[in-house]
Amino acid sequence: MGDTYFLGVDSGSQSTKVYIINQSGEVICTASQALRPMINRQIGWVEHPDDDLWDSLTGALRRLFDTFDGDTGAIQGMGLCSIRCCRVFLKPDGSLAAPVMSWMDVRAYDTYQDDPEIGYTGSTSGYLTFRLTGELRDTIANAFQYQFPVDMDSWQWSEDEEHFQKFNIPREKLPEMHLPGEVLGHVTAQAAAETGLPEGLPVVSTANDKAVEALGTGLIAPGVGLLSLGTYITSMVTGSRNRADTDNFFTNLSSIPYRYLYESGGIRGGMWHVSWLKSVVGEELAEKARGSGQSVEQVLEDEASPVPAGADGLLIAPDWLAPATELHKKGVMIGFDQRHTRGHIYRALMEGITMRMKNNFDGMNADLGVVPEKLIVCGGGSNSDLFMQIVADVFGVTAVRNVVNGAAALGAAISAAVATGFYETYEDAVAAMVHEKDAFASDPDTHEMYTRINERAYKNLTANLEDTLKTIHEAYDGE
Repeated sequence: MGDTYFLGVDSGSQSTKVYIINQSGEVICTASQALRPMINRQIGWVEHPDDDLWDSLTGALRRLFDTFDGDTGAIQGMGLCSIRCCRVFLKPDGSLAAPVMSWMDVRAYDTYQDDPEIGYTGSTSGYLTFRLTGELRDTIANAFQYQFPVDMDSWQWSEDEEHFQKFNIPREKLPEMHLPGEVLGHVTAQAAAETGLPEGLPVVSTANDKAVEALGTGLIAPGVGLLSLGTYITSMVTGSRNRADTDNFFTNLSSIPYRYLYESGGIRGGMWHVSWLKSVVGEELAEKARGSGQSVEQVLEDEASPVPAGADGLLIAPDWLAPATELHKKGVMIGFDQRHTRGHIYRALMEGITMRMKNNFDGMNADLGVVPEKLIVCGGGSNSDLFMQIVADVFGVTAVRNVVNGAAALGAAISAAVATGFYETYEDAVAAMVHEKDAFASDPDTHEMYTRINERAYKNLTANLEDTLKTIHEAYDGE
């Protein structure tokens, strides 16, 4: 028998990535299309221009089918994963009523203000589902609980009228909600013509992008943690119930119905900090990379690898992108002396990200009373051997990465494989489709040193500088 295929869509903040994956989890082909730069019409507003999410999806899919030489009839379904915490307003006919608000847009979390021009409000996955199928349906697991009236226990819109009214959204302006792993509709003739998708292909509900990513890494059992190195960096463990009113984590709906993920505090901007550093060091580094036949990231890694753990006293707090409620927060680099090079800055940035997430991870697990002994690492940063070793040494656990690093797309494909009946359970699908690539053991001496640096210097770095950062913010803002 030939391969059976599943299509996984990862519609992210910076690009749309699409994969055709077989029943064994092998990537048959993949394509992507970058999103256009977001627009900022006012301070705090962060919008996707025009119809960019749909345009990038159609562009990526057309590229995918230009390279796919297999039987499109063997594609059983498409799992659709898209960015969480965005805000979409649609006209009554389903077209965009306003630019899609990014998760970084302060208005995305405001109480809804009704407008007769708005027929529906929901998430990016709901909008893309409508464009693909003509159905105004969405996954309940991408309705963020602080934006929409979600009942986190029943996995439906809340029936508690007092809770529902807090969001001020008329019920008729919310899409029809479905559980993860359900077929939301089928690709229409128009969508097929625009994308190259087979007409009639089932479009499968997944969850929010972080939950889909967790499924694609195989995070479905206790005793394991996940570090997700994306535009937003976070850590997760699995859970079995909704836990409200917590200090060091929040409950997230999983890609598996009626199961949960517990998610720690994170780092806004995430791995974009590395992109920022690459842009600052500029053309000289790019020229060096071209001359050596390497990527810019590999040149930086080569320069950072000889730098001792701890970066000779250089500490970085990765707060380049401040929350809307704490605009005084700024990134900090402290501890420079004559020894420090570009490689030191690169290593200190990776160490700062990792120590921040170690502290967030520990806070969450202390509240939960669990101590994971293995940490899955996914996202672009996990391609770096140096970063993986830093994670293992800072966390003091074995850090592993998987063969398929596009975990959100793989998670979406797994959802499609279960929804279409190829695998009976998510456990069966994960066992067949998720494969570990390699592991990085923690060095006890280096872990001890990082623990000392963290406890004595890093953990309270931003708190100790809080008043200074507020003073700087007030001085520059003229307050």
